Amino acid sequence: MRLNRRPLSVEMLATCCLVLTLASPAPVRAQATSNPNLNAQLLVAARQGDVAQVERVLASGAVPSSRNRLGKTALLLAAEKGNLAIVEAMLKSGADVDQASVEGVTPLMAASYVGAAPVVRRLLEAGAKSDVRDRMNKPAIVYAAGEGRTGAIDALLASGIDVNAAYEHRLTALMWAAGQGQLETVKLLLERGARRDLRDDRGLTAAEIARQAGQTAVGDAIGTP
Repeated sequence: MRLNRRPLSVEMLATCCLVLTLASPAPVRAQATSNPNLNAQLLVAARQGDVAQVERVLASGAVPSSRNRLGKTALLLAAEKGNLAIVEAMLKSGADVDQASVEGVTPLMAASYVGAAPVVRRLLEAGAKSDVRDRMNKPAIVYAAGEGRTGAIDALLASGIDVNAAYEHRLTALMWAAGQGQLETVKLLLERGARRDLRDDRGLTAAEIARQAGQTAVGDAIGTP
């Protein structure tokens, strides 16, 4: 689902459900200089969570940067599954930690979306860029906030992300979490210094966004600036 225009509060709530299954992307050929069958095996093994097979085909010459038709690498597929063992294997093989899909989704965004906090931390340790944005102008913390992935947000904030940074339509992580009714995430963000008084491009605070979305308890938790 794409955020193509200035959102109404209900529309903004819907866009918080950030779907990583990409619709009708342009075909992408595997970036391969070795046996294409090995590259295909690598991608299948990563998708299936088969660590031993991933390691075997890498040792046999599969190219770590191989991509499927959605532009996803084995590292990205492993991040989507929260599979730390395959993430480790791919990083060891020299996989590009920031290589994105055709929609601009990076492994860090994928891990943040599913709430795989150990993978988020490992990718950050490996140098993943937390400020990269996808084609809809969303960074990893927006993926995590909209889905209420508190552990992932904790890891992202620990890496130095500004808790009050504003993204598309001047929405902060607190606003995204509030609009989706993610109470525990809202509490964490407030504890980490999220400001209640910031407003989006419609002039709404996080509490107002929550209340307009029917999330009264979240709005009350945020309180008045």
